[in-house]
Amino acid sequence: MQKPKNIHPVRSRSSLGGRSRAMGRAASNRVEAYIAGAPKEVRGKLKQLRKAILAAAPEAEEKISYGMPYYSYKGRLAYFAYFKNHVSFFAMPPMPEEYRRELKKRMTGKATIRFDFKEKLPVALLKNIVKARVKRNREKI
Repeated sequence: MQKPKNIHPVRSRSSLGGRSRAMGRAASNRVEAYIAGAPKEVRGKLKQLRKAILAAAPEAEEKISYGMPYYSYKGRLAYFAYFKNHVSFFAMPPMPEEYRRELKKRMTGKATIRFDFKEKLPVALLKNIVKARVKRNREKI
């Protein structure tokens, strides 16, 4: 039976736990596999999202959660996923108001940002959103 092309390919709710180097590498491999399994025309966007998140939060733990790449550092930071006609970046709410205004046309929820495949990603803005969340997570502890 063929997989339908209009749905997300991974639906497992499991995620990798632990912080060992081996586990981190396994999680990284799973994110690489997620990206490699995406349609060719979207892989570049997914790589950009991954690179932006890791640049903004180099200490973040990378894993798969809810079937999509997930990043945490002292709490949740962000997720991303691809869909039939777009990619989504899921920032953790609350979204700072200054970014919310800038992304108003792309916001589809409290902190879900949607980008069409042909659209250029606002990488600097996405990095700033992740950095703001890292700061918020540090302050909570």
